[in-house]
Amino acid sequence: QVVLISGHLDSWDVGQGAMDDGGGAFISWEALSLIKDLGLRPKRTLRLVLWTGEEQGGVGAEQYYQLHKENISNFDIVMESDEGTFRPSGLGFTGSAEARGIVKEIMALLQPINATDVYDTADGTDITPWMRHGVPGASLHNDINKYFWFHHSQGDTMTVQDPNQMNLCAAVWTVVSYVIADMEDMLPR
Repeated sequence: QVVLISGHLDSWDVGQGAMDDGGGAFISWEALSLIKDLGLRPKRTLRLVLWTGEEQGGVGAEQYYQLHKENISNFDIVMESDEGTFRPSGLGFTGSAEARGIVKEIMALLQPINATDVYDTADGTDITPWMRHGVPGASLHNDINKYFWFHHSQGDTMTVQDPNQMNLCAAVWTVVSYVIADMEDMLPR
């Protein structure tokens, strides 16, 4: 069984793509690093996917889906961060009402960093095929006030990234992915 966390590298055409969506790739990698460094071993596999081809119609994600859809019942949740890594407020979530209740309980663990909100739907080109076929999905919600200042521009460089805010985003990603991966049962469909 798999908990999938992800980001993609897509906006390097004019800039470095550090914020869009290097930030999602960074926090996904950091989540796995933190879990490993803490010596935690969840019941399910945590899988990091760094998508490519999102701007070209999601071809990387579609290829991955085609290669793994026969095991769709083993995917517990798919998570994608694609709107920068500014101060997090919570998650967008797509899934059953029962699963949403569980995710709300998990998000309560993030009260110390004020990132407890659960929004109506998850967004993410790369996780859409999974959600369309019933796999619960989550996307990072964060303060996007400055997102379009840098989105697909030459200004999208590493200097946009605030290490403290990225650490908060990584904390959200780490807590949610680990807790779901270590629950007794998969999220209800």
